[in-house]
Amino acid sequence: MGDLRNDGMGKAEWRKKLTAARSSVSLAQRVSEAKALTEAIATMELPATVCAYVPFGTEPGSVGWLDVLRDRGARVLLPVILDRSSALDWAEYDCPATLSPGRWRGILEPNGPRLGPAALGEAGLMLVPALAVDESGIRLGRGAGHYDRSLVHVTSGTDLVAVVRDDELVGQLPAEPHDVRMTGALTPGKGLVRLPARSRG
Repeated sequence: MGDLRNDGMGKAEWRKKLTAARSSVSLAQRVSEAKALTEAIATMELPATVCAYVPFGTEPGSVGWLDVLRDRGARVLLPVILDRSSALDWAEYDCPATLSPGRWRGILEPNGPRLGPAALGEAGLMLVPALAVDESGIRLGRGAGHYDRSLVHVTSGTDLVAVVRDDELVGQLPAEPHDVRMTGALTPGKGLVRLPARSRG
């Protein structure tokens, strides 16, 4: 995927470079990565409730990991995007047949009862989509702010794990005071990588 060093780039430059790199990943590699991520999740110690998501576009992963989480006894909550400026809502995942395209770019969402943004506080583990995450736990998202507005609802003991490709775990990303740091990164080749404990500032 190329060289993803910092080189003094701002967030917009990082997003442009990472998005371009992701667009060049072959279908075969995406399938292989999704299988590796699902296998890694199958070996993780899971809490009673896990907040996950359905990968979209070039994001690594697949719907298959949701069934692995459920098969291992976890209650799985998935995000529902309400609008451009709100925190994420959440609903419980049952099976692929209960997913349908949402209002935001057709991202698959659960059809069950909405539980509200505060439901995130019930999760012991949250799998978080990211374009990249750095070694200090700073996460770079797509820029819409849905997760930034939602992460205030997590409890201090919740594991926040950014799911990225191997070379999207980088040395340093630009940080802002409101950033909530990840406690781990999940990559196809490295599995679960623990990162320094996050700081709420």
